[in-house]
Amino acid sequence: MTAPAVPAAPTPDVTGTGVRSYRAAVLAGTVLVGIAAAIIAGLTTGIFDPAVISDPGPLVRWALPLIGVLRDLATSVTVGALLLVTFLLPSGRDRDRALAAAGAAAGAWTLLAIADVITTFADVLGARSGDADFGAQLAEFVLQVPLGRTQLAMAVIAAGVTVLALLVRTPTGSAWCLALVIGALSLRSLTGHTAGASGHDLAVSSMMVHLVAAAAWTGGILVLVALRARGGLRAPALADIVARFSTLAAWCLVLVAYSGVLSAIVRLGAVDDLVTTRYGILIVAKGAGLGLLGLLGWQHRRHVVARLGLEQSAQAAGQLFWRLMAAEALLLGAVAGIAGALTSSAPPVPDEPPATPTPAELVTGEALPPEPTLARWLTLVRWEAILGAAIIAAVIVYVRWYLRLRRRGDAWPVGRVVAWCAGMVVLMWVTSGGAAVYGRILFSGHMVQHMTMAMVVPLLLVLSAPMTLALRALPARGDDSRGPREWLLTIVHSRYGRFFAHPVIAAVNFAGSMIIFYYTPLFEWSLTTHIGHLGMVAHFTLAGYFFANALIGIDPGPTRPGYPLRLLLLLATMAFHAFFGVALMSGTALLVPEWFGLLGRPWGPPALDDQQIGGGVAWGVGEIPTVLLAVVVAFRWARDDERTARRRDRRVERSGEDTELDAYNAMLADLAEHDGPGKRR
Repeated sequence: MTAPAVPAAPTPDVTGTGVRSYRAAVLAGTVLVGIAAAIIAGLTTGIFDPAVISDPGPLVRWALPLIGVLRDLATSVTVGALLLVTFLLPSGRDRDRALAAAGAAAGAWTLLAIADVITTFADVLGARSGDADFGAQLAEFVLQVPLGRTQLAMAVIAAGVTVLALLVRTPTGSAWCLALVIGALSLRSLTGHTAGASGHDLAVSSMMVHLVAAAAWTGGILVLVALRARGGLRAPALADIVARFSTLAAWCLVLVAYSGVLSAIVRLGAVDDLVTTRYGILIVAKGAGLGLLGLLGWQHRRHVVARLGLEQSAQAAGQLFWRLMAAEALLLGAVAGIAGALTSSAPPVPDEPPATPTPAELVTGEALPPEPTLARWLTLVRWEAILGAAIIAAVIVYVRWYLRLRRRGDAWPVGRVVAWCAGMVVLMWVTSGGAAVYGRILFSGHMVQHMTMAMVVPLLLVLSAPMTLALRALPARGDDSRGPREWLLTIVHSRYGRFFAHPVIAAVNFAGSMIIFYYTPLFEWSLTTHIGHLGMVAHFTLAGYFFANALIGIDPGPTRPGYPLRLLLLLATMAFHAFFGVALMSGTALLVPEWFGLLGRPWGPPALDDQQIGGGVAWGVGEIPTVLLAVVVAFRWARDDERTARRRDRRVERSGEDTELDAYNAMLADLAEHDGPGKRR
């Protein structure tokens, strides 16, 4: 994604004082436009009006949304700088400057996060700083109230990123810092309108996607502007970096639009609310801004990014760069201001839970689904925003890599493409289909979900060889930056990658983690928190992939053992699954009784009986993919023996002698010579 067009204007010398002032104008203009947009949007929705009960005062009412806009911009710069270091920038002064910018932005984010804690506390309780017990109540808010604890945790993470960003110097260190920031944004997705909304999980996951994508897009542009104006990002590297960021920004635009639509569905009661409510009008305005960014950015991608790599003059390259970045930064600032006002505005659909919730709504936050039938298992949908987007993107990327190989004349089996698409379809059903619906209500349904994601999906993914395709299709970089191909090789050859890919470790992790998961609080955590659910899906899918890849895969990574040891590992895993299933079938203690025992289901077996049925699922369903794995291992063992025999035959034909047979006969002759008649037993 690239920037929208702006009227052409004379651009000063790209290395002089003029560019520094131009940079200051763009950065300051982005902040001012964001604040102005927040004020206008806030006046539209009435967020600055005095509260009827417990009004905190005009200072808090005005400061809360404006602090939110500044906090979002500081967070975006932190994300953008770390993202550039992790994926786009080569080593050198540009990388060091980006890390310095990340540290400075994270420091500002820390201060604004602390201010946000104080203003949020005052707004929620209607307290004022002059109250006698203000400090004691604030301490209670951040230590005991979930909203206060979450905001305090975000401030602590921001402070940690401030320190780490100034210490790290490599893309790996930057990636760890980026993971911390994404963790903070994940915590933030749990607050605000997502905290008590109907469709809580969808609201949380869509907000998480929205925050990360918007921060990467906005922050990346602002950091590129700052680096260019300080004398960095010179041609020809400028063209490569801007082109890479253009692709990244295109994905960000799609994700922001996608998550924005999902958030609007959760928060609006009907389509008419888009034009009949102030909240809906702001959503339309925000969507129009994103649409303008996308349309004009596409024009720039066609006419500006390509020319940027062809310009010989630094002056001309600088003019194109500012044309590319300036207007997009300003327009993104306006969109950020509207988003900040939306965060503080009340949506048409209230956030409160139902007045008379059912037992299932009290436990899960969702209405109880109808009694399961085969048709409902196949047709019901409970959309998961993060995993759904990731699965669709995975299909698109894999097919694009396949077509790239075909265009350059390289072969890639169509069967592997079919296996990948089939694996993604099954994973979509597991995470957003009937398995996801009944996996939260029935333990047996959860076990269907678990066994499918851990054994069926990985088998299909391994047969599709995604890492091999990626290494063949992705271009290698020659400027010391880490693109997707370089990161893939780094992970595969890292000590952690080699450790988890080791066949024995993969088998132990695959089988043993089930015991750790189901007989510790991790199982309850995966049911009660959305982050825990995502972690469960990621862990068991990857654990299954590592295990299957060690046995039958062709992707790089493990040093695969001989076929007898592979079959031994497989048989041990089958025995463990049988033991685990029998333990559940014969167990008399209900796992997570606070969840499965309190749903108030009018249909289906009792919770304990259903858990025992789930044990049968773990035993029976888990054995089917294992048997298929055994068949594939045996088939490949036979083919390997045939290939070895054919190689030996060709060698004998070329040389006219069988060296292995001659060596074997020589050994027998030597034994016969040393074991004569007088030495025979």
